[in-house]
Amino acid sequence: MADSKPNIAVLIAQMPDTDHQKLNPNDPAAAGIHSKFTGPEPEVAEKVFAAIIEGGRESILELVTSLREPGDAGYTDYKARYVLHGMCLHAGLPGKEEQRRLLAETLASQLKGGNLSTPVKRSLIRELQVAGGKESISALAECLTDPDLYESAAQALLAIRTEVTEPLRKALGICKERNLVAVIQALGVLQDKESVPALRKLITHDELDVRRISAWALASIGDADSADAILKLAAASTGWERTHTTGFCHLLAEKLAAAGQKDAAVRIYTNLRDTRKEERHVAEAAARGLKALQ
Repeated sequence: MADSKPNIAVLIAQMPDTDHQKLNPNDPAAAGIHSKFTGPEPEVAEKVFAAIIEGGRESILELVTSLREPGDAGYTDYKARYVLHGMCLHAGLPGKEEQRRLLAETLASQLKGGNLSTPVKRSLIRELQVAGGKESISALAECLTDPDLYESAAQALLAIRTEVTEPLRKALGICKERNLVAVIQALGVLQDKESVPALRKLITHDELDVRRISAWALASIGDADSADAILKLAAASTGWERTHTTGFCHLLAEKLAAAGQKDAAVRIYTNLRDTRKEERHVAEAAARGLKALQ
């Protein structure tokens, strides 16, 4: 770490003004006008990023406290946000694991409680999507129950990927409504087979989106034992939900066929062909699926 604490305000100020500000240097309102900007020279930017990280946790936190959203009363310019994002990219370079971990741990520590606004916390989570690792998982998992942060937290966990399935599974029993949907979707993306028993229970949930995304997740995982439940859900659905859940039946059949479970795939296609004759496009698609398996 640096022997003396860096001046964060001075370092932030080294980032260029917007092109509009450069063209109108005497206009005090120029900073508030949307404009593109030309980034700093790489060597200048890297020195700024490195100096703040080398200043340690205290310097990183000082930068974080200077963050503002454009809608905030205290917003003046984009420079602090630009610096933070640049630091996350810089710390992700090979050979900088210690710096990355320090940065990620510091950002993660600010997600619960404190005086930061929700939009700023959301920005920190987006940066953890870039720089976060195992050290960030616990803090991000806590955000899965937050009505304002859950979606960003789920995306960050997906980006980290390693060792995130267990906290996501635990969240299945805690989260509600949209938060629950995001968790189910993440487990489907990760194709987490250990979550299958819990997902099967959710396929009969009262909330339409919960049962729909649960069916999609089970299909994505390729769980043959969920075929009957997904077919039943599709058959009982109407409108756009019927269209979506029927698509999940096809997805599951394709997954099973690719995994060598031909008989299970044939059973799904046969069911759709024989029970959806009035929905010609569905029956014909199922018939094509059967033909491809011959």
